[in-house]
Amino acid sequence: MKRGFFTIMSAQFFSSLADNALFVAAVQLLRTSHAPQWQQAALVPMFALFYVVLAPFVGAFADSMPKGRVMLVSNFIKIAGCLFMLFGTHPLLAYAIVGLGAAAYSPAKYGILTELLPASQLVKANGWIEGLTIGSIILGVLLGGQLVGRHVSQHLLAIDIPGINTGINNPAEAAISVLIFVYLLAAWFNTHIPLTGVLMRPMPKRMLTLLPDFWTCNTRLWRDKLGQISLAATTLIWGVAGNLRFIVLAWAAAALDYSVTQASALQGVVAIGMAVGAVMASMRMKLEDGPRVIT
Repeated sequence: MKRGFFTIMSAQFFSSLADNALFVAAVQLLRTSHAPQWQQAALVPMFALFYVVLAPFVGAFADSMPKGRVMLVSNFIKIAGCLFMLFGTHPLLAYAIVGLGAAAYSPAKYGILTELLPASQLVKANGWIEGLTIGSIILGVLLGGQLVGRHVSQHLLAIDIPGINTGINNPAEAAISVLIFVYLLAAWFNTHIPLTGVLMRPMPKRMLTLLPDFWTCNTRLWRDKLGQISLAATTLIWGVAGNLRFIVLAWAAAALDYSVTQASALQGVVAIGMAVGAVMASMRMKLEDGPRVIT
């Protein structure tokens, strides 16, 4: 693997780590404010909202400038979402802004692999990216749980900057403050992603012209026998996984009387199998094995 690949992996790891820790912090923030139960469940679809709304545009945006710069901009959008959450914006709206950054980030992190690596290494690279992403989910959930836990949060809240009133008054807000620095670390790695030399394609002046092209490409994928298997399987798997993020937290609280910190540890264990499977797939499977593995 080229050296730049490991920089991309580091940037992806820390950005995804903060995404998943922030989910736990947002749940805790809603519980602290005694928000209705449905708002905690709504965090998952709010995060995914811009993945759907901006689907026709984020790919073109990722191709309009170097992918490292796209990832850098996306991380700053996530930081903006954290700041909105700290300064009183409703957690659902602020978390949707973080989802906006994640939606812009995704096509760039996958697109740069095709620019940097030959086709023979793409399955291996994708396996490592997915394995690292699942690893960041596990550690991110655990990190979020520890940050909002009593032992860590009391130390964070005890930090006092003379002459500055941060307005950070509870464990969830302290956790979000820490996660801003994790996003900044990911942004630092983004600045070290090498240029691939691929020609950029400027965004069209009329954004709506992207809609017919998106529809055509989407239709072609769903009509293709291999494409429809890949899309359907991926949609179902990640749909279930996304909902499990909240379901495990809610079930642990209701059935086991777990705190957010304890439930986040349980959720981390659930994701371990996914990480192991992704790494094993990268080591044992070739591109032509994809349809057999999916079915």
